[in-house]
Amino acid sequence: MIDFQRIRALFEPKPVGHLKSSSIIKRHHDNPLLTHRDVPYPSALVFNPGVCKWKGKYVMVFRNDYGSFEEQRLEGTNLGLAYSEDGVKWKVEPRPISLKLEGEDFIRIYDPRLNLIEDKLYITFAVDTWHGIRAGIATTEDFEHFELIHLSTPDNRNVVLFPEKIAGMYARLERPFPVYGRLGLERFDIWISFSPDLKYWGESQLLLGVENVPFANLKIGPGAPPIKTDVGWLVIFHAVDTDPSRGKNGWEERWTKRYTAGIMLLDLKNPSKILGIHKHPLIVPEEEYETKNGYRNNVVFPTAAILEGEEVKIYYGAADTSICLATAKIQDLIDLCLNG
Repeated sequence: MIDFQRIRALFEPKPVGHLKSSSIIKRHHDNPLLTHRDVPYPSALVFNPGVCKWKGKYVMVFRNDYGSFEEQRLEGTNLGLAYSEDGVKWKVEPRPISLKLEGEDFIRIYDPRLNLIEDKLYITFAVDTWHGIRAGIATTEDFEHFELIHLSTPDNRNVVLFPEKIAGMYARLERPFPVYGRLGLERFDIWISFSPDLKYWGESQLLLGVENVPFANLKIGPGAPPIKTDVGWLVIFHAVDTDPSRGKNGWEERWTKRYTAGIMLLDLKNPSKILGIHKHPLIVPEEEYETKNGYRNNVVFPTAAILEGEEVKIYYGAADTSICLATAKIQDLIDLCLNG
């Protein structure tokens, strides 16, 4: 007979304690790079951007929650579009993009990632529906017309695509979250799946569990699309720990979570194999724009990483309120993974 109380006790969050960012991380001195004040249409919170270099420019698609920042009021969500010459100074387009899903079951699209596969641009995103949260994949050539390729079954999100086929198959990282399958506990992991055509996905398997990340006690999930290096796929992910003593940290009456960024290295030919993982967080909420006066404080949520020469640009949402940038040397990131 299954002892559910014992199982629940094993998965109850244990305190993580004090954390700090890696010394190899350099936050940009212009942070935050983008806030609701930079958006020429209704906006309250600007965060969780997909970013890539495409057609000679940096392009960003970001989550825009509109309402009133001053009144701490939200009315809805859309996706904004911005361009940059240097990846630091951004110009937001005058209107949100028109990516929409037709049907009464769909509520909103949010948390986009930009994925380049053989120079073709794909957007992965989360979709709230009346029957669960689904992950979507679409492609575009101009950010005006979109072709929907795939919608997952509930509940799945945080999907990111590998930038090329591996052994003839597309691959993706994802975070399914079985709401009822874990005795009501919010404990979710990183999985990997494969597809011959980006439409039908299978061969799914667990890649990394919460129990394997010392700085997480609640859930983990994919962050930025993987970066190919000579020694493996570099993956930046998000990790969450909770502490009931934290109390109110933002607009809501209670917010006890902290979001950090971690990093791991996957095998080039078999990305289901982890070559190394850094046992400490890569980025921890420490700066004021990450820890104070936000919608949800103590949040660093990595959603994009661009390799340029020896440097990696890491874009992330800060406090679910603004968009920031940190950089690190690619070899330093690899060394963190291989040295544990």
